[in-house]
Amino acid sequence: MNELRREPVTGCWIITYLDRIPEVKDFKIESNEKKGEATCPFCWGREDQTPPEILVHRKYGPPNSPGWSLRAVSNKFPALRIEGELNKEGVGVFDMMNGIGAHEVIIEAPEHKRDAADLTYAEAEQVIWAYVSRSIDLRRDKRFKYILIFKNYGKIAGASLEHGHSQLIALPIVPKRVQEELEGAATYYNYKERCVFCDMIREERDEKERIVYEDEKVIAFCPYVSRFPYEVWIMPKKHASDLTGLDRDTVPSVARALRDSLLRIKKYLGDPAYNFIVHTSPINGREREDYHWHIEIMPKLVKVAGFEWGSGFYINPVPPDIAAKNLLSVKLEEK
Repeated sequence: MNELRREPVTGCWIITYLDRIPEVKDFKIESNEKKGEATCPFCWGREDQTPPEILVHRKYGPPNSPGWSLRAVSNKFPALRIEGELNKEGVGVFDMMNGIGAHEVIIEAPEHKRDAADLTYAEAEQVIWAYVSRSIDLRRDKRFKYILIFKNYGKIAGASLEHGHSQLIALPIVPKRVQEELEGAATYYNYKERCVFCDMIREERDEKERIVYEDEKVIAFCPYVSRFPYEVWIMPKKHASDLTGLDRDTVPSVARALRDSLLRIKKYLGDPAYNFIVHTSPINGREREDYHWHIEIMPKLVKVAGFEWGSGFYINPVPPDIAAKNLLSVKLEEK
């Protein structure tokens, strides 16, 4: 019989299939073949087609020229702009403010056809350090309340450019989805005097059925209440509420867990589209005892349709223990 499972942070309910579990061939996985190299603005030699570098890891050459291994630039078509004032006001029963924020792109490698799953561990570390560095810098702007870091891979996941990149948006408000997670974590902590995410880590380590990566610093697992098939969460074992608190000893583990998880998903499922999101505390909540920063990876294998929108439930056709077992069957080489 299928099961209803409740996620302890937001209270979201999931229907997990146990009766009939689909195989990879049962998913319609759209091709993510990269064909736009000839005109890609993120490739070596086209640095003049993006805004100037904000952050760069450069092997040689002057700024805004070839020779880099990672670049962070402002988005050419930003959702929010950094110039101006918020000017909050009411419009009848509604609230309105100017579209102030920051919207940046982290170009993860110079080669067009390499994505996050194809990076070496050293290159993946550069990406994590870019997230941390840009977050620390944008924290200094008093207008910003939250920094959202995410990656869209593949057209159906929202990627408008093929070249491997992730994005960062600094917001003048804390998003509702983030606030719900914070409130759920606080409720759990106030009742049990423990972090719910730390409890999740202990549970996963005790059961050992859903872990896809683990070392002394970090764990990656398919959560017991997975909303999507082959969903993976990555967490530092040491409690920390904010990404910017990452230390030098932990960054390599986060990079390895992220790269290995993405590569397992790519190899086992045939390179599906996916999103990943860095869940971190608001700018004024760096030392929260009730919250634990983490990364959520969500492959795009099923469609969210009327039932999900109407009920707030999700339907996951692949139990997380089966997903973890399948991902672990992939043999990885050291890079």
